[in-house]
Amino acid sequence: MATTNVRVCAPPAERDPLERARLATQAAASAHVPYFVHDADPLELVAESWVRLFDAEGPIGELEVAAAETVARWRNQTLELPDYYLVTDTDAMTPTRRHWYFGVLHAAAPSRVVPVRNGPTALVAALEELQPTRWWPPLAELLDGIERRAPDTIDTTPATAPELTRTDDEPRDDWLTSSRAPRRDGGPAER
Repeated sequence: MATTNVRVCAPPAERDPLERARLATQAAASAHVPYFVHDADPLELVAESWVRLFDAEGPIGELEVAAAETVARWRNQTLELPDYYLVTDTDAMTPTRRHWYFGVLHAAAPSRVVPVRNGPTALVAALEELQPTRWWPPLAELLDGIERRAPDTIDTTPATAPELTRTDDEPRDDWLTSSRAPRRDGGPAER
């Protein structure tokens, strides 16, 4: 891949996270290249608050305020999620921060969160390997109840997996060895 296909944007680090994301979104809108790379994570304020909450360092309500402010800006179309999160320097991250990317975000859109070795060569190689995949859920949906999604408890089971529940009219041992699948609504198994 020619690096002329890649434009890099680095909004000023001294700006707050949502302002950096707004600047990156604005620059991306006018970029006419296949790959636009930036380090202005639109979810940084939420991520930092989430990490602080679950590392017992943040005040009560900080995460909810961060999520509400981020969703408001997303609704006003001043920021948008990146196509992909190319996550570098994962070894230096705290376990909670790592779980933000590879737990919370990965559960929402698994192929859109990609670990990448540090360095421009690794980044370009990762860009070459990106595949089209399902898009992110709407941001309001992604962040709904985020304060209740604790590290290492996020369910990454596909939504289509059947729930296996024992029906009241089946003896427990019979249900465990039966080839009859319980109904999803908890009713008697089909015979």
